[in-house]
Amino acid sequence: AFAVAGLGSGLTEAVVVNPFEVVKVTLQANRNAFTEQPSSFVQARQIIKTDGLGFQGLNKGLTATLGRHGVFNMVYFGFYFNVKNILPVNKDPNLEFLRKFGIGLVSGTIASIINIPFDVAKSRIQGPQPVPGEIKYRTCFKTMATVYKEEG
Repeated sequence: AFAVAGLGSGLTEAVVVNPFEVVKVTLQANRNAFTEQPSSFVQARQIIKTDGLGFQGLNKGLTATLGRHGVFNMVYFGFYFNVKNILPVNKDPNLEFLRKFGIGLVSGTIASIINIPFDVAKSRIQGPQPVPGEIKYRTCFKTMATVYKEEG
């Protein structure tokens, strides 16, 4: 139940966050950052004007972002709350803090490791393509396969 709840919260988060991620990555990729950096609002308008709101525009990389946030939250919350309920509560507040901190640390580490392929795919899809004018990274799983094949 905790894993499914985590998945649902992650998917919801991804839908809300993705357009902001597209704008952020586009601004970060701007090579003229120190001379002519547009505001976030101006950049968002430019993306919408050029590519629209769809999967080539403001929602580019949505599938990878859904995977990134959904998988992370599913693993994190599923692992954290199930392990927390298995390990006995400690009466000493310092040891109880360390127990919860340790479970959170392990949960976050495992979730981040599992999450990395989705994060790489999101960054490749939303970021600048290696050859200008040619889209190499288009879909989440195809991007993962290409990166694995070419880079390991």
